[in-house]
Amino acid sequence: MMRTVLVTGANSGVGRETVVHLAGMGFGVVGTARSEEKLEAIEKAARDAGVEVQGAVLDVTDEPGCAELVERTDPWAVVNNAGFMNVGRVVDVTRDEALRQLDTLVVGPMRLAALALPGMRRRGQGRIVNVSSTIAHATSVMTGWYQAGKHALDAVTDALRREVAGDGIYVVLIEPGGLNTRFWDKAADDIERRRAAAPTEYGRAERMLQATHGHMTDPARVAKAIGRALTAGRPAIRYRVGLDARVVPLLDRLLPDGVQDRIQRRVLGR
Repeated sequence: MMRTVLVTGANSGVGRETVVHLAGMGFGVVGTARSEEKLEAIEKAARDAGVEVQGAVLDVTDEPGCAELVERTDPWAVVNNAGFMNVGRVVDVTRDEALRQLDTLVVGPMRLAALALPGMRRRGQGRIVNVSSTIAHATSVMTGWYQAGKHALDAVTDALRREVAGDGIYVVLIEPGGLNTRFWDKAADDIERRRAAAPTEYGRAERMLQATHGHMTDPARVAKAIGRALTAGRPAIRYRVGLDARVVPLLDRLLPDGVQDRIQRRVLGR
């Protein structure tokens, strides 16, 4: 029997690479996007790769929509990948923007997990794969709310993994470093939109973004790590993808907080 994998945020970057890769591995794949227009990117990627991927419109903050899709697809595994960047000083991000980001990055994945767990328990097996970030092991300026979501996702994923360990269900974290995707286009838009609040600081953030963009990891590597997490007999708790995904947690442990503060202040020119 074909195993169905539900992948959120599948219209670009890691999500798009993942649905194509998993379909090529023989999984039945359902890839979601927030609009019919964005589903076209999923369909085109599947056609180009010669694989079959079922598309579905889904906003992970829409609880009834999540419930309907999980009931209809009864997934063997869920890959929680949907997310968005939100570059800005903590005080420049509005309350509504922060709440939507936390709902998307933290509450949404746990909502889908909770909806899928009864079917997984009934089968006595299943996988929940949450795409986090190496940023969960560090804190830097200008991405505080995004980091808050990733820190929280790591914590709640650890808790869930322990809670379902006796049910034959594996819960896995994927922690990539910086990725060469259009994800950063949103970051550039955020900088431009908020630049007037602190022109010098946002200007420096823009230059750093431009300097690092070309040195990031191919999202296809993350898709392969997700494939391993779904096929391993006993998957790892964490899969770290990219050199920076290994270096950043180490530096966070080794560098005193005061040193990290001074480095981050220099980023802003303070």
